[in-house]
Amino acid sequence: MFSFTTVHEYHLSLINKKYSCLDAVNYYLDKIWEKKHLNAFVEVYRQEAIEKANLLDLIRREGKPLKKLHGVVIAIKDVICYRDHRVTAASKILQNFQSLFTATALQFLIDEDAIIIGNCNCDEFAMGSTNENSAYGKVLNALDEMKVPGGSSGGSAVAVQANMCMLSLGSDTGGSVRQPADFCGIIGLKPGYGTISRYGLVAYASSFDQIGIFGKSVQDVKLLLDIMSGHDKMDSTMNPEPMCTPAVKEDYKFAYFKQALEHEGLDKEIASQIKSYIDTLKTAGHEVTEIDFDLLDYIIPVYYVLTTAEASSNLNRYDGIRYGYHSSIEPNNLAESYLTNRSEGFGAEVKRRIMLGTFVLSAGYYDAYYSKAQQIRNLLIKEVDKIFSVFDGLIMPVSPTTAFKIGVNTKDPIAVYLADIYTVFANITGVPAIALPLFSHSNNMPFGIQVLCNKKQELLLLQISETLLSLTKKALKND
Repeated sequence: MFSFTTVHEYHLSLINKKYSCLDAVNYYLDKIWEKKHLNAFVEVYRQEAIEKANLLDLIRREGKPLKKLHGVVIAIKDVICYRDHRVTAASKILQNFQSLFTATALQFLIDEDAIIIGNCNCDEFAMGSTNENSAYGKVLNALDEMKVPGGSSGGSAVAVQANMCMLSLGSDTGGSVRQPADFCGIIGLKPGYGTISRYGLVAYASSFDQIGIFGKSVQDVKLLLDIMSGHDKMDSTMNPEPMCTPAVKEDYKFAYFKQALEHEGLDKEIASQIKSYIDTLKTAGHEVTEIDFDLLDYIIPVYYVLTTAEASSNLNRYDGIRYGYHSSIEPNNLAESYLTNRSEGFGAEVKRRIMLGTFVLSAGYYDAYYSKAQQIRNLLIKEVDKIFSVFDGLIMPVSPTTAFKIGVNTKDPIAVYLADIYTVFANITGVPAIALPLFSHSNNMPFGIQVLCNKKQELLLLQISETLLSLTKKALKND
């Protein structure tokens, strides 16, 4: 019976002829079929995956060296372009649209012989925190099918959580990789802005978006990061310098925001377990310092003003004229055609954010909202620079709660927006962040902590993550 732990162990099994790539692909195809009710996948590339597996098995039999991702089965979010495959951003407005090119980050994986098994469901245009805003219907959390998996990359998270692939790609604009990872009990990495090319990623908010990675081991996540962080001349916003190589350390200096752990919206049990874990870190020899951060309540307004403004501009191109959804209603003029196509093609949440973004960019309100939000963003960036001039990492909760029941917040979008309070900070400031599955709530749902590091310090972040996960395993073993 096929089983997967890490890419390294999988490759050893292939070399030792314990498994074949075809065994792996068939295992995951069976799992996808068995768990199709979770609605994690939009489309499964069944025949294509089988053909690639057979080819890789032949290459191995011929004695050729294995590439870094030889036979590794990966799923992608339905916002990442893959040539000659559908990419719809889970929206009616892009129904049946086939991509004309492949995203650079995805091409890097394919070049290393990864097997792409399918594309995953998500909130429409990556706008949402529950994966309930999709033209393909909601995704279910495999640990409790009455609860949301988080969003917007909920399908990608569940695909890894429910063993339907080895690793998956999502996108993170304000927590859309880290929050579903937290709700599903897996690892979710958002690299720093500009570390991975955005070329071929369907844009929501261009100065916030970043392709992220889901996995169950830090070493696998690091492997994908190393491969996907190659420079791309098609993305002018990429960092010109590579990620920094950290020194090997045993003890780290951490900070945490007093206001974050004392926030009235934070579940008491989550707060208590994180505080207890901070004591564990101190006992293990790490330095952990409480710091004041009086800008916490500005984070959500700044994020939603700026991202909706960018969304209003980015989604202006979808008009149903050259491709995608076109209304059956006969228009009287071009403006009416745009209106009916977009009104029928976009979902409620996307329309809400487009209208809000158009409002904050309009004459008379631009200075009051958009300009002011940009000023506060600059303050936050300066604040984070100060923090990381002293500390190695910043510890925060991932979400104020564990995964909640489906439908609970559908009539209260503000409640959903406020749930992003801990994750959007990393996107506003452009720093890397990771969600680590460390704890279990009394309601039997997982949760963990979020760790942030300075720009270009993804490798330090992953080094810290290994330390924190091993510390948790050691504590559990002693219990």
